[in-house]
Amino acid sequence: MYPPSKQNISVNWQRLRHITGRDKQDTGGQADAARPAPIRKPWVKKFDLYIVKNFLGTYIFAILLLMAIVIIFDINEKLDAVINAPLKDTVFQYFMNFLPFIMSQFSPLFTFIAVIFFTSRLADRSEIIAMLSSGISFQRLLVPYMVSAAIIAATSYVLSAYVIPPATVQRIAYTNRWVKNKEVIYADNIQLQVRPGVMAYMSRYDNTTRTGFRFSLDQYDGKTLRSRLTAENIRYAGQGRWTLNSYTIRHFDGVKESLTRGTTVDTLLGMEPRDFLISKNDEQTLTSPELKQYIARQRQRGVANIQNFEIEYEKRIAMTAAAFILTVIGLSLSSRKVRGGMGMNIGIGLLLSFSYILFMTVTSTFCVSGYTSARVAMWIPNILYLLIAVYLYRRAAR
Repeated sequence: MYPPSKQNISVNWQRLRHITGRDKQDTGGQADAARPAPIRKPWVKKFDLYIVKNFLGTYIFAILLLMAIVIIFDINEKLDAVINAPLKDTVFQYFMNFLPFIMSQFSPLFTFIAVIFFTSRLADRSEIIAMLSSGISFQRLLVPYMVSAAIIAATSYVLSAYVIPPATVQRIAYTNRWVKNKEVIYADNIQLQVRPGVMAYMSRYDNTTRTGFRFSLDQYDGKTLRSRLTAENIRYAGQGRWTLNSYTIRHFDGVKESLTRGTTVDTLLGMEPRDFLISKNDEQTLTSPELKQYIARQRQRGVANIQNFEIEYEKRIAMTAAAFILTVIGLSLSSRKVRGGMGMNIGIGLLLSFSYILFMTVTSTFCVSGYTSARVAMWIPNILYLLIAVYLYRRAAR
């Protein structure tokens, strides 16, 4: 036999490598090394960061500018209090707590102005046209705006629901002391349900002495009166504890009646003065969880004048959603370059934003008058402006 040639040896060696799979590894490695790796495009683009940065920067600038104006007018209005009150109380107890409240109340206005001003400037410099010409759709352009609106909405809700209410307590204490005392310190003919089947009544309560007069507590089993407690006066001791003076307890069992008299007794009644002493702006001093609990308790007790508390609770949620709606309207209005610059866009933006705040104030009276619930009253402006936002967005996207 002839010895195998070099060519045959090479062919056999390639077959062996093919069987064992080594040729796949080697060639694959060479092919992978030769083929460039696919470049993953980042989801967050530079224009996203550019828009978010300028949107939030314009929003903060608008807040600072308006706060400076508010401080000047507020000092002029409360000049006597500012002169007489200690400077420390004026700065830290009043203004440091008042400015976050103003920022929260006018957050939709600030958001709308920021969108209109910043987007009009982009359109005036033809930057919007450049973005759309590079292949960015109008829907994709909306994403950084909505991210910015989400940041503003989340911050505003946290402030209004948890941070501002404790600060409002300090602010109201300052105004009651140095400006005008609007605290309700007495009430007449108080009647409320302490718990199911138990009704309390006081002819008068004075919070300066924490004393109520001609108190009675009736306990019912269905429509049948089971017991009645009466006292000449009753004094609040704190934490739901009351002291009854010159009291009488009558228990009824059919035609039988048992009578118990005493001079003084301490008891837990499950009610507090704040349940029936409701001052103006008291709803602003409660956090959202406290508001929800207070509204549920007052409804159970049959208290009627809780509309302002219901409005405040629903308003905090509705104004959070308004940040998204007004952002869409602002982008849709100002994304096109118009003659005369951005003055027209800013004018339209101010008109719409002020009309939104005015409309929300008007619809809140529907709840106070009993025509609608607080939730419906607070969401009517959002529903109307949402329809406007959808129309303007579709028109701008074309």
